[in-house]
Amino acid sequence: MEKKQSGIKGLAPYAYITPITIILVTFVLGSVIISIVLGFTKYNIMTEPVFSGLDNYRRLMSDSKFMKALKNTLDLIVIIVPLQTVSGILVSSFLTASRKRVLGKLANCAVFIPVLCADAVAGVVWREFLNGKLPAVEQFFNLFGVDPSMLLGDSSKALVVVGLVAVWKYMGYYVVIYSSGLLSIPDVCYEAAKVDGAGRLRCFFSITLPMLKPTIILAVFLSLTNSLRCFDLIFNLTGGGPNNATTTLVLYAYTSCFGSSKAGYAMAISNMLFTVVLVIALMQKMLMRREVSEI
Repeated sequence: MEKKQSGIKGLAPYAYITPITIILVTFVLGSVIISIVLGFTKYNIMTEPVFSGLDNYRRLMSDSKFMKALKNTLDLIVIIVPLQTVSGILVSSFLTASRKRVLGKLANCAVFIPVLCADAVAGVVWREFLNGKLPAVEQFFNLFGVDPSMLLGDSSKALVVVGLVAVWKYMGYYVVIYSSGLLSIPDVCYEAAKVDGAGRLRCFFSITLPMLKPTIILAVFLSLTNSLRCFDLIFNLTGGGPNNATTTLVLYAYTSCFGSSKAGYAMAISNMLFTVVLVIALMQKMLMRREVSEI
């Protein structure tokens, strides 16, 4: 009887995770499989898919819009990831150092507020801020000789603005990650460094950054994947314009599927994006494993 009860208790954890496992397998893994299959078909949603082999992928190589979207995606990564990494570390260092003060607690709450806001809402709000129709915002930008209406209307500036808005939007998320890494560093290390006469900058570069390396690797790869799949913010902020200057791979896949009814081609674009994300995830796993083995 006791063995039977212990057997039931052993199965209990699996029973708890069974519902979410079924959901993930059905909707996530199933969606990936369907996307891969439809990527090899000519499909417009309204009619039955027709197998077309590698035609969609051959078309990608000669599609100027796809190449533009790919370049925009890579440029967005170059803008977002370094800024998010540097600003996240600096802000989290400040908040961690002043976490016991009232100002530090207020700043800790304030920096996380944008994360709680939906991407679509953030995109709409910033679009209204930068369309030149708000006198207060327009006067503020005029102090620096900047026309706010041209920040999103100029194809040479729009992608940079989108990147800066994305950095602002997700700042709090990465601050939490870096703060947890900073709090895990033993105070003994800093105390020993101070005894040896090391200043704050020396402690930061010789203790904080090296011991924060696993957290930085994790945050950088999360920032990479989030930059690749950024959609709601761009869609509501610029819609991919002007002149496709802010159209990324995920946005191009969406417009190809629902705007041009080229679902099969859109799946091919999505599969290319999925491949890039998969490679990044495998690289992160390898680096994290190497870092743990070194520790």
